[in-house]
Amino acid sequence: MTIISIDPSTGTEVETVAEETTSSQVDEICRRAAVAAPAYDARGRGFRATLLRAIADELERRRERIVQIGVRETALAEQRLNGELTRTVYQARMFADLVEEGSFLEATIDHAQDTPMGPGPDLRRMLVPLGPVAVFGASNFPLAFSVPGGDTMSALAAGCPVVVKAHSSHPALSQLTYDAMTTAAASVSAPDGLLGLVFGLGGGIDLVTHPAIKAVGFTGSLAGGRALMDAIARRPDPIPFYGELSSVNPIVISPGAVAARADQIAEGLAGSVLGSAGQLCTKPGLVLVPTGRHGDRLVELAGELVGSAPAATLLNGRISEAYDKISSALANGSDARLVAEGQAASGPGYMVSPRLLEISPSSISSGAVEECFGPLTLICRYRPDELTSILDGVPGSLTATVHAEGDESEWTTELSRLLRDKAGRLLYNGYPTGVLVSWAQHHGGPWPAATTSLHTSVGTTAARRFQRPVTWQSAPDIVLPVELRDADPGIPRRIDGVLVPGS
Repeated sequence: MTIISIDPSTGTEVETVAEETTSSQVDEICRRAAVAAPAYDARGRGFRATLLRAIADELERRRERIVQIGVRETALAEQRLNGELTRTVYQARMFADLVEEGSFLEATIDHAQDTPMGPGPDLRRMLVPLGPVAVFGASNFPLAFSVPGGDTMSALAAGCPVVVKAHSSHPALSQLTYDAMTTAAASVSAPDGLLGLVFGLGGGIDLVTHPAIKAVGFTGSLAGGRALMDAIARRPDPIPFYGELSSVNPIVISPGAVAARADQIAEGLAGSVLGSAGQLCTKPGLVLVPTGRHGDRLVELAGELVGSAPAATLLNGRISEAYDKISSALANGSDARLVAEGQAASGPGYMVSPRLLEISPSSISSGAVEECFGPLTLICRYRPDELTSILDGVPGSLTATVHAEGDESEWTTELSRLLRDKAGRLLYNGYPTGVLVSWAQHHGGPWPAATTSLHTSVGTTAARRFQRPVTWQSAPDIVLPVELRDADPGIPRRIDGVLVPGS
């Protein structure tokens, strides 16, 4: 089966990129990755940092071509893709900094000494690479969450070879960025097999079930994630599956905030919902607005902004079909109201009309709210005494946002306590779209936002997903990693209970 690149603005086939990767080819790629794993680990942290920076430099050198292909293959704006490539390059370099800084290893030494329980042995613990990692590219971030994205860079930082399953929405861009990465790897003499690329649905299943693969990073739909989880569960040795799946990202607006700045909030909300055609995993999909005239004003203005918005081109036919199905089902609900609908979709390609809907609190408690990828959000009007029961029905999300005034501190504190159980990132007087790559970032949340709320797929601690702890007891110096030897390796370590900064 051939892998075809399609222009989503027209729905037409543009070029043949590759053939679907066969089972035997996947096996060969994974075997090479397994051979590369110990060789890569042995090269040490300095080499990892060099590799990551070489990849960043090569992506930057190919910027013009990467953005050109990205615009054609995704219908995302040139400015958006330039910004995403800048982010992708930045996060590769940040992971290089992480590797050099060294605290991500959690190196810990307890020297042999007497304890209340008797003589204690010499114990030395740190995190080590899991082995080859499978990464599944996401449709909506063809760079930052795809072949050269955060999952790939964090796995390489952790010391793991990576095999990427290219997303069918942007196969040409996947091949181009993969070629940039392999060119960079060759320039620093990286081990053969460190990077691999797989095309096709069958190739993806073969990948996650291959015995050489030790973990999976995935960003995509709930259905796609479940299919991979089911395949992994059938392995003789189930492996970690780190999936970011589905999120409604609720925004709660206080009575004080809506009275003080209804117009400003409406404008910010419309921008967050409509940006990138609503195809962001942090798009606010549910907005809780107080009843009353100030709330009426916010909904009215948000409706005007959505109603005047042009039709949007989505990334692929599956997303377009799902948008029409889910948004129509919501709009046709017995207690739903179509507040506004943007320009009608017409012409070729995967175009849809933006929508703003209002639903009742009972729709949330009945479980009717789900992520709708695309330029749509739901408004729910609430009375103060209803808010707690409404939030009980909101599914786990990547983010939750509070808009409140300074004199509502008690309300904000209590609401924050409720929302902390619902999301991995809490925002105040802002909008959830836009996820900064940083040391303190967390991008994950309770199910169904992610398969585990313990880890992030954005930020430096993303590398923790692809490591496991090992303790050496009474070990001779020669067998210890350099980070655990008595000689100072220049990284932060905890020695006999005391945190010692790196030199």
